[in-house]
Amino acid sequence: MGHTPFGYRIENGTAVIDKPTATKLRQLYKNYLSGMSLSKAAAEAGIPTYHGTAKRLMETAHYLGDDFYPSIIDKDTYQNAQEERIRRATKLGRNNKKTQMREIQIPTHFYMKDGVALHDNPVRQAEYLYSLIESESQ
Repeated sequence: MGHTPFGYRIENGTAVIDKPTATKLRQLYKNYLSGMSLSKAAAEAGIPTYHGTAKRLMETAHYLGDDFYPSIIDKDTYQNAQEERIRRATKLGRNNKKTQMREIQIPTHFYMKDGVALHDNPVRQAEYLYSLIESESQ
């Protein structure tokens, strides 16, 4: 079973709109489109959260309605919020950043130090022996 998005609750296996939280969600969109930052728009709407979580709330396509979830946000409001979010991020230079992939080196050569301890408990012995394994890249 997955997570039920903010603004909905499940009754008898069916998603229904949770009116108090859906009202807060609609206010979040309204606040953001009026010019507030994501975190301020959420706080003013009564949703105590951070910037990133407010962004994820506003990107949730379930709010448009689908086979399971009823619509909370109309398509124009949703689309306008996405366009505004992209516009603001572009203006701040956040959409032009190139992420450099770091090369991850996975050790493939190992050696084992000499073991000197002997434990009665097989689990402890296995843990001890495992601790003797080292990568050659160290």
